[in-house]
Amino acid sequence: MEKAAGFLAPVLIYFYIFILNAILPGRWVVGYVTKPNSSEKLKYRLNGLLVLFAVVITWVLICRSGMLPWDWLYIYRWYALAGAIVFGLIFSLAIVLPYQPVKKSFFADFYLGRIENAQLWGGRIDAKMWLYLVGAVLLQINALSYAAHHYLLYGMETSRGIFLCAALLTFFIVDYLTFEEVHLYTYDIFAERVGFKLGWGCIAFYPFFYAIALWSTADLPGANAPGYLLLIYIVIFFTGWGLSRGANLQKYFFKKDPKRVFMGIAPASITDGNKTLLVNGFWGLSRHINYLGEILMATGIILCVGHPLLMWPWLYPLYYVALLFPRQVDDNKRCALKYGALWQQYIKKVPYKIIPGIY
Repeated sequence: MEKAAGFLAPVLIYFYIFILNAILPGRWVVGYVTKPNSSEKLKYRLNGLLVLFAVVITWVLICRSGMLPWDWLYIYRWYALAGAIVFGLIFSLAIVLPYQPVKKSFFADFYLGRIENAQLWGGRIDAKMWLYLVGAVLLQINALSYAAHHYLLYGMETSRGIFLCAALLTFFIVDYLTFEEVHLYTYDIFAERVGFKLGWGCIAFYPFFYAIALWSTADLPGANAPGYLLLIYIVIFFTGWGLSRGANLQKYFFKKDPKRVFMGIAPASITDGNKTLLVNGFWGLSRHINYLGEILMATGIILCVGHPLLMWPWLYPLYYVALLFPRQVDDNKRCALKYGALWQQYIKKVPYKIIPGIY
């Protein structure tokens, strides 16, 4: 019975998030994406942070009541992962099959998706934003449950690095949901379709793989790193956060108001009279400085657990490398087609792709 409950837990949690996303108060915002065959921008109703708090409070109340142990999601993590994998496959098929083919290969359509922007009730529920929301919320309660398992196992001998790792993951999640509107202007929202990559990725991969540092070390004895090393790991994380969040905010404000000064930086841009590209500030350091920020954040998170020679935590930052380096190649091709000669001017002004001075 408990194993079956573990298997079904992600579906029940995701359904609860869907209900909360639909009924809790939210704010309507106009996004960057334009409706097909129209000049009208898509509208979104955002309340991710409120949903996160509601789910975490619900989880805490359930555990405090004794209905479930604090580390229940850790105990049944394999069953929960299996349930998420199956539901992710079902969701991917359901979001792909009803729509007209885009690619010649069904497998390409299944992986990348056929529909770009699936919405219910005029944007009250947006498929992409809901997928990122469910992944973030389940990641949060997974992190809490995995850290709780370590504490219940080792008591006063627990590793402070485990809790620091959980705290940085929590900051990462809260930060993302605080700036939901900003992410309406990022690559995956305006350039990708909804298929297995995005659907299964957010339903099964995101909430479990991003917690791999805690998954793989929560049952290990505490390996407390010296305080100065933990401080270095925190600096690595927040350096990455500053690059990623700063770049995304600068681009967001520039798209909203091209003359707005951001963090004391007056925007400098190049234009062909029709299209415009930002060429200073964060976007003058490299063409994808935000990607470097994501990699640094992941590195800071996994170092905190105190097992630098253990392979499994390193899969998290390595995943970002494997994802983002090829993505910048695809993005370069897309931008070259979109901006033409203007993009070549930008490349001359900002020669580095991701790592300033190196690559």
